[in-house]
Amino acid sequence: MKGGTIQISWHDGKPVLTLDFHPISGLLATAGADYDIKLWLMNSGKAEKKLPSVSYQSSLTYHGCAVNTIRFSRSGELLASGADGGELIIWKLHPSETSQSWKVLKSLSFHRKDVLDLQWSPDDAYLISGSVDNSCIIWDVNKGSVHQILDAHCHYVQGVAWDPLAKYVASLSSDRTCRIYVNKPQTKSKSGEKMNYVCQHVITKADQQQGDDAKTVKTHLFHDETLPSFFRRLSWSPDGSFLLIPAGSFKISPTSEAVNATYVFSRNDLSRPALQLPGANKPVVVVRFCPVAFKLRGSNSEEGFFKLPYRLVFAIATLNSVYIYDTECVAPIAVLAGLHYAAITDITWSPDGTYLALSSQDGYCTLVEFEDNELGESVSISVGKKLVDGEEKKHVLEKTDELMTDTIPAESNNPTEPDQKEEKKQPSPSKITTGGKEIEQAMQKTDEVMTETRPEEEKQPLQSKVTTPVSNKPARKRITPMAIDP
Repeated sequence: MKGGTIQISWHDGKPVLTLDFHPISGLLATAGADYDIKLWLMNSGKAEKKLPSVSYQSSLTYHGCAVNTIRFSRSGELLASGADGGELIIWKLHPSETSQSWKVLKSLSFHRKDVLDLQWSPDDAYLISGSVDNSCIIWDVNKGSVHQILDAHCHYVQGVAWDPLAKYVASLSSDRTCRIYVNKPQTKSKSGEKMNYVCQHVITKADQQQGDDAKTVKTHLFHDETLPSFFRRLSWSPDGSFLLIPAGSFKISPTSEAVNATYVFSRNDLSRPALQLPGANKPVVVVRFCPVAFKLRGSNSEEGFFKLPYRLVFAIATLNSVYIYDTECVAPIAVLAGLHYAAITDITWSPDGTYLALSSQDGYCTLVEFEDNELGESVSISVGKKLVDGEEKKHVLEKTDELMTDTIPAESNNPTEPDQKEEKKQPSPSKITTGGKEIEQAMQKTDEVMTETRPEEEKQPLQSKVTTPVSNKPARKRITPMAIDP
């Protein structure tokens, strides 16, 4: 594995806010505060044992303000871009014998404020967007119209994700809630069923035991609006087996410091986290799965997150570092740190899993190139089929937080507007460490808690300094992480 920050002028030195790989050609698209979308050709450094590089290809110019998110459709024929002021553009690829060009297909207008995240439906017919106007909108791309508005959040919606099996969508907001919506189609007389998503779970708080008595106090599971990032980009695994949610802030006890965490939700039970990944010293802002599945290695098969018949690899980005995990290991397989002077804004994987790219508000992007078979031998996965049939391993239960969820939505107050401007971070030496030696063990024993799915009533800033928690308190109730069965 080789990687580093590419010292070129990506967007005239202005913050790079988002990037995405084309699923067919492998071109890298970047966008940011200079209003443009730029396409780059990846140049491998394997032959000369150098760092990977990029070559500029073309620009897509249309937006009149900063572009916050870009996502290619699964077919690669369309590109969606969301910007400040509610701008949302659909671009269409026009290939020719000598070149390829992108032209504006539709302008989707309804958001009143900045669009912060986007995700395509599995069939590319719909698009979900999250905005500073506190709403998510599901768009009918063919009609260019609003299909459904999900407006239950009471603060900025900073991340959205669409289930690859098309059953769920998820949204994450700075109101400290994650909402899981399930598709309950409405019957139409002529054209059959109409897609309709309704809120199934609202994940927000945890009940924790205080002292040795039976008293409990409520603690939040997510950072409040003071998190210094525009984005909380969550992600489904490519097989739909589980959901990764960033911006976690977990307290082991009411008086302890908050631990920055990423929550892992099993598809079998989206009302409660099955696992949490603590250890980062800064808040987690982006998570992204490698689109390729790999064969099991076998050596660490007793330490995996889930009993999957293959390995899935994913990256977790904090404000200043990236942790790479796979589902067969407890500890991260690599840690990237000290690469940028300002906050990381987005991460993406190439379609073949060879490259990992990340963008930053310092105006630069970092590329990581993996050697052939470094991550493993790729295998195909059957989305929608039964993935596992065994029970979850006991050691996962012992190394995770056991959580119990009530699904009782409640009214909440509107929080105040945050100041989310990112300040420059001090530089630190670049380093890429494999084997997870740079952080504490990814999963330690923690207090067993009960999560409550009610929006919060008051917010208090969380402390960012982290100590890896260890607790010997007896469990109130032990919940085994679910085996995955879509």
